[in-house]
Amino acid sequence: MPQRIITPGEMIDAAAWDGFVRAAPNGHVLQTTAWARLKGHFGWEAGYALVEEANRIQAGAQVLFRPLPLGLGCVAYVPKGPLVNWTDDALTGALLDALHHLCRRQRAIFLKIEPDEEDRPALAQRLQAWGFRPSPQTIQPRRTILIDLTPAPDNILAQMKSKTRYNIRLAERKGVTVRAGTEHDLDAFYRLMLITAERDRFGVHSRAYYETVYQLFVPRGIGRLLLAEYEGELIAGVMVFAWGDKAWYMYGASSDAHRERMPNYLLQWQAMLWAKSHGCRTYDLWGIPDEDEETLEAHFLDRHDGLWGVYRFKRGFGGRVLRYVGAWDQVYRPALYWLYCRALR
Repeated sequence: MPQRIITPGEMIDAAAWDGFVRAAPNGHVLQTTAWARLKGHFGWEAGYALVEEANRIQAGAQVLFRPLPLGLGCVAYVPKGPLVNWTDDALTGALLDALHHLCRRQRAIFLKIEPDEEDRPALAQRLQAWGFRPSPQTIQPRRTILIDLTPAPDNILAQMKSKTRYNIRLAERKGVTVRAGTEHDLDAFYRLMLITAERDRFGVHSRAYYETVYQLFVPRGIGRLLLAEYEGELIAGVMVFAWGDKAWYMYGASSDAHRERMPNYLLQWQAMLWAKSHGCRTYDLWGIPDEDEETLEAHFLDRHDGLWGVYRFKRGFGGRVLRYVGAWDQVYRPALYWLYCRALR
């Protein structure tokens, strides 16, 4: 099968690649050229490994490279990819050959992949057979909740917990309004991010990061900043993304004020309606504790660490708990990889 690699600095046909990602069953917004441009502003470079036939992409991977200190090479990362039918050995083999050639050419000490694939023993066995090992470092959430957006809005609401439906309507009754944010709202949104990070003890990106996200995604209609207000005061906000028939909630923040008005519930509902209006069939709530569903349901009331508070909120929207296959590493330079893993610890 014809293979092609595109090293960082070389041009790719963005329309052709993004069209392939949009149509791929396991396509993801983190594999789009817009995501590569975002990461390009913050120390990463993008390359591509492709398998083509009759000038059409059959499988591929957008690879992000980040240099290591002291000229030791780089790390290579494929977020939510590669995009390939893992049951097709010939196609997978051709893509991985191109991918390893690209990574070795860039002097990567290892390659990390995180396929957007459900965790299945057969897939894990295939990954190991292709030389990958389970990674000690997972970047994207291992477990999430997927909301089915194909029913009518009333039926989507009916599948939620009664308390969540009540809180959505409560927010409306209590005078909370939701509008689309503009670039002029980014300062206020970022202040909310800082408040939320301090309250809930998690890290946030720089203001420049969220501004770049906005500029790359929102004007193209594949991202949306939604803001909740009460009497003209900004009290919560979310940034959501849509690509192909999928949507994702990635960034959210809320004020310490007016939390009793439940703005976050109304925001999520409006985000789902926006995604549905864009033809999305699923809405990914993006991250819950990596525990089986029985454990999640048994302990969500008494656990407050990590993502447990997030799970208490997200479970109310219904949906299906999904566990991804996770992160897998292919090691090219074992000694440096060992040092890298040691530094992570």
